[in-house]
Amino acid sequence: MPPAPSRSGPATRPVRIRRVLTTRAGGVSRPPYDSFNLGAAVGDDPAAVVANRSRLAEVSGVGRGNLVFMDQVHGTRVRGVDRPTPPNTSVTATDGLVTTTVGLGLAVLVADCVPVLAGDPVAAVIGVAHAGRKGAAAGIGRELLEQMVAAGAEVGRVEVLLGPAVCGSCYEVPAAMRDEVEAALPGSATTSTRGTPALDLRAGMSAQLRSAGVAGVRTDPRCTVTDPALFSHRRATAERPPRPTGRLAGLIWMER
Repeated sequence: MPPAPSRSGPATRPVRIRRVLTTRAGGVSRPPYDSFNLGAAVGDDPAAVVANRSRLAEVSGVGRGNLVFMDQVHGTRVRGVDRPTPPNTSVTATDGLVTTTVGLGLAVLVADCVPVLAGDPVAAVIGVAHAGRKGAAAGIGRELLEQMVAAGAEVGRVEVLLGPAVCGSCYEVPAAMRDEVEAALPGSATTSTRGTPALDLRAGMSAQLRSAGVAGVRTDPRCTVTDPALFSHRRATAERPPRPTGRLAGLIWMER
């Protein structure tokens, strides 16, 4: 596991931590990726993805050339970074990023999985994580916290936002899978609107983070499956015929 970037010294004053969650609107991608797709590995026109990422950087205020994206693999690897990735490229094979670099924007892409945006404004440490079923159950949340602490954060000061994801009412799974995830991530097991076994990963991750001593955990209540303003892999593949879809971004950065 590569260590988080070393710090040159303590922050002179708390930073301002900014968080942005995108929707489908505002980009240049053509259907079925319409229109603000930020995922480079879903079959969209690469030029459209580069344009959308540039627009995200400009509109958010992070600025062009200051974004870091991940090649997400549903694992628990978290890497420390101190510089952006080139356009349309990503940090390979990782599901979490941590930085102490002010102005560097960390991005996580989702279309049903949970985007985790975490920060300690006093230590000036931020992190993101992509928490799908496998990664959440395997401990991506705990690993993100550990790497943030290694970079200088204190768990009791960390504040976390869990962004839009498939909700427990929609995330139907086999009973055995629900029980397996619940054993690893207590609080995840639930029942769908149809009365079938289901998972609420945000509920499980919120419980896990709070039990670890995180200062505050907020959850965006939107469900990617039921909200047409959001991309959803589950919704797209359930259509007849199934179709590809784009990816939303959760973005976090620090300002002085």
